[in-house]
Amino acid sequence: MAKILTAAAIAKMSSGKSLREIPDGSAAGLYLLIHPSNKKVWALRYRRPADQRPAKLTLGTVFTDGNSEPNVAPVIGGHLTLAGARRLVAELKHEIALGRDPGTVHIAKKRNVTTTETFTTAARDFIDQHAKKNTRRWWETARVLGFDKSGEIINRSLASRWHDKPLAEVDEDALFRVIDEARTRGIPGLKRRNKEHSENRARSLHSALSVMFAWCKERRRIKVDPMGELKRPSAPEGRERVLTGQEIVKFWAACTATGAPFGPLLKLLILTGARLNEVAAMTRSEISDDGATWTIPGTRTKNHRTHVVPLAPLARDVLGEVQPIDGVDLIFTTTGRTPISGWSKVKRRLDAVMKIPPWVLHDLRRSVVTGMAEEIGIRPDVIELVVNHVSGSRGGIAGIYNRSELMPERKAALERWAIHITGLIAGKPANVTPLRKTKVRG
Repeated sequence: MAKILTAAAIAKMSSGKSLREIPDGSAAGLYLLIHPSNKKVWALRYRRPADQRPAKLTLGTVFTDGNSEPNVAPVIGGHLTLAGARRLVAELKHEIALGRDPGTVHIAKKRNVTTTETFTTAARDFIDQHAKKNTRRWWETARVLGFDKSGEIINRSLASRWHDKPLAEVDEDALFRVIDEARTRGIPGLKRRNKEHSENRARSLHSALSVMFAWCKERRRIKVDPMGELKRPSAPEGRERVLTGQEIVKFWAACTATGAPFGPLLKLLILTGARLNEVAAMTRSEISDDGATWTIPGTRTKNHRTHVVPLAPLARDVLGEVQPIDGVDLIFTTTGRTPISGWSKVKRRLDAVMKIPPWVLHDLRRSVVTGMAEEIGIRPDVIELVVNHVSGSRGGIAGIYNRSELMPERKAALERWAIHITGLIAGKPANVTPLRKTKVRG
């Protein structure tokens, strides 16, 4: 049983080589901490009202000038007598009983944060004032934080869970737990695609929260970024899956069986090397009058650069399989308002027909790049321009000084690739002559 401390006994106490923690038998939760340097402080041990986790709050240094009380009210961070520390503990316990966490309130004052501002308020401001203006796919960040495209809070999401939680109470421990939850059980409020642990889910949530809290700090809403010390979840291993020629034949047949609008869209992925979201949101106004080129505006590309895709005759024929909807610019749509979606179901239908080793839709882009290089001998710099990928021969100094778009070479490359695909489908691989290597002008 803890002994009741006295001011006289405290004045004589020393630490030794290690920290001493001495409980006060008169005020439960009050501890005298004596450091090896003999510095003495008061601390309160309690359980957080929100989740009953144990916590410790340093109250202040020890005032040992007899039993005289300083002529000030005892406050956290002050110079406290034994009586003052007991009085402060009684006040803090009253706050805890009312559901308030004195530790987070104290942190809020140190960070100069208004405790009435909630996580959800800050997250909504971050999305409206930053994400929408600076992030191409801002709605994905919004979903991870707990909002749909219209700004409504998603049920059981992070924004719903922390709707009334003061921003100051979202500490490193709370953030670690919710990121780990995303890894093991899924991002709050969002349906998980698989039941296994996922570093990708953890990385998505970590990334959204990191940018949000960095923005809050920049806007002086907080002084300390609670995400600063949290390690970013490990990156997934780079994929190397490339579809073989026979697998491309099976893919093409499965797309034909699927029919419009999904089938033609998927065929364009293997014919152009474009990304799924780029093809899905294709509009008729992006296609040239003669149907020979497709221009993707920078607002829809990953690197924010306008990208011109020469369309081979086979690609034009595939586009012709999709019947236009009067007055609708979108090509691949069933509603007339949004691009088609539901790719998980479509992928399952493809897998049921193709019966090949596991693969994902993005592997098609890698298959185009690899096939162009290995099967028909397209130069690396031309391939990078075909798929709008700025790196390697087009990155750094080379990219600065070499502004050539190589449109004739790109057109020839995609036409040769389409001929190669046609040959595979017909069971008679075409004898496609590799492009002649030419010098690139600086």
